[in-house]
Amino acid sequence: MTIHSGHPFADPTPDPVRRFRGRLGGSVTLWTAGDDDRRAGLTVTSMMVANGEPARLLALVDPDSDLADELARTGRAVVSLLAWPHRDLADAFAGVAPAPGGPFRQTEFVDTTWGPRLADAATWAGVAVESTATVGWSNLVTCVVEQVTIGDDDAPPLTHRRGRYQAPPPTVS
Repeated sequence: MTIHSGHPFADPTPDPVRRFRGRLGGSVTLWTAGDDDRRAGLTVTSMMVANGEPARLLALVDPDSDLADELARTGRAVVSLLAWPHRDLADAFAGVAPAPGGPFRQTEFVDTTWGPRLADAATWAGVAVESTATVGWSNLVTCVVEQVTIGDDDAPPLTHRRGRYQAPPPTVS
C-alpha cells in the first residue's frame, strides 16, 4: 500500500471555474419537495435572495437530481437554513454519506403546504417555483417566497467553502 500526499479523489485536471466558485463559500440550505407519494431533497449552497414584491429565491439545482424532478412535479419546496449540527444530514442529502433508509429517515420532518420541512430548522421558507432555465450544467430555479419563518438561530450556521464545512468560530466568554 502506498500513501500519497494528495487527495485520492482529486481531479487530475481541476476545473478553474469550479475552484473559483468553491472559494466564494456560502450558507448551506436544504431544499425539500414532495408529498405522501414521493419526497426529494438536496443541499444547495449556490443560492441567493432577491428582495421585492414578491421576494424570490434563485438557486442552481442539479438537473439530474431527484429534487429537480419533484420541483417540476409539485412546483413547491421548503428551503431550510442548516446549522452546524446538521452537517451529517447535509452530507446525506448531498449523497456523499450513507443514509440507511434514505436521508428523510435521518431526522424528523414536518409536512407543510410546500413539502417536508426539517423539524428542527429554526429558519425556513416555503416557496413556489416560478421558472426553471438551463444555465451551464445546472437548472436556475426561480421561486416566489410565500412563507418565511425566522427562528432564534442559536446554533452557528453551516457554511461550506473549498469543499469543506467551515467550523464555527470559538465562542468568547
